[in-house]
Amino acid sequence: MTDVTDLAKQLIEAPSVTPATGLVFDVLEQMLTPLGFGVHRFTRGDGPAGSDEAPVENLFAIRRGPEGSKHFAFAGHLDVVPPGDGWTSAPFTAEERGELLYGRGAVDMKGAIAAIVAAVADIPVDVGTVSFIITGDEEGPALHGTRALIDYMREAGHQPDLCLVGEPTSVNRLGDMMKIGRRGSVNIWLEVEGVQGHVAYPHLADNPLPKLVAMLAEIDALVLDEGTDWFQPSNIEITELEVGNAAHNVIPARAKARISIRFNDQHSGASLSDLIGGIAEKHGGSALPIISGEPFLTPPGDFSQIIADAIEAETGIVPEASTSGGTSDARFLRAVCPVIEFGLCNATMHKRDEAVAMPDLDTLSRIYARIARAVLATG
Repeated sequence: MTDVTDLAKQLIEAPSVTPATGLVFDVLEQMLTPLGFGVHRFTRGDGPAGSDEAPVENLFAIRRGPEGSKHFAFAGHLDVVPPGDGWTSAPFTAEERGELLYGRGAVDMKGAIAAIVAAVADIPVDVGTVSFIITGDEEGPALHGTRALIDYMREAGHQPDLCLVGEPTSVNRLGDMMKIGRRGSVNIWLEVEGVQGHVAYPHLADNPLPKLVAMLAEIDALVLDEGTDWFQPSNIEITELEVGNAAHNVIPARAKARISIRFNDQHSGASLSDLIGGIAEKHGGSALPIISGEPFLTPPGDFSQIIADAIEAETGIVPEASTSGGTSDARFLRAVCPVIEFGLCNATMHKRDEAVAMPDLDTLSRIYARIARAVLATG
């Protein structure tokens, strides 16, 4: 139960393209049960495969320490993105080549989950409570994953004091970066209705495209902020334009676009939705926002110092505390307790021939064990 490479292989070889259910959770449960964890698994979502409501499996496992002791949670996901074509070896066959272990999920993030299991195996039960918060819906719409786990933990009275998410945060070397926060994310669908007609008779039609272009120009010119001490500037990106006009001589009936905004803690999803909605209305259009996460920050303090100290002790590196990159399930978990992310190097995540350095798996396991012991000792 302490050979982290073997644990990673077992998880990789249980295919789990998002949304994940079944076999990969069986494998993890078989790892945790002998370590004294009580494992609770449940499924949410009852829609057809391929839909946002497709079934998702979740797992919460807990090993209780003495009454009143600290509760430290590790969080992560077992689902992976589709492997795609062109792999050197089969994506769900874990293969060693040199010091690298190849397979989908090796980095994001079955390798980290294996390291957590190996770490916990070396932590005595009497030092405190440890739990696993594991979803099969992080790479997908994230509707029935960690959010459902949070609901379960609240109902069952399993409130962790601190949480570490094992996302691959390192950039060039294991240990060079941890995430103490993330920017928020909102996608907004824009639409302008017009009146279809012949291009030679524009007075009988109403072309929606100039209105959409003017709307997008005003949105693109916005400067939301200059960034903060811990966050980079918020940015707006135009990600899609759609007219669906197959004829060259027809004024289209409608025009659509989509924008994506990544924003820091000077804004909220609602405030940005209102801002864009006002611009859309001014140009005769509409805006439909979907907020996938709000910004959060776990200010540097005792928790981040424990993590930094453990990383430095095992690697000699002092990690950068960052809020860069995309979103993760930490955006949900931050409502439960302070949360920080730290894990493997992210260079090959979501890529063909995803691979992890096996020495990094061993080192990461030792780092996680140091962190857990230090956190639980504060209780």
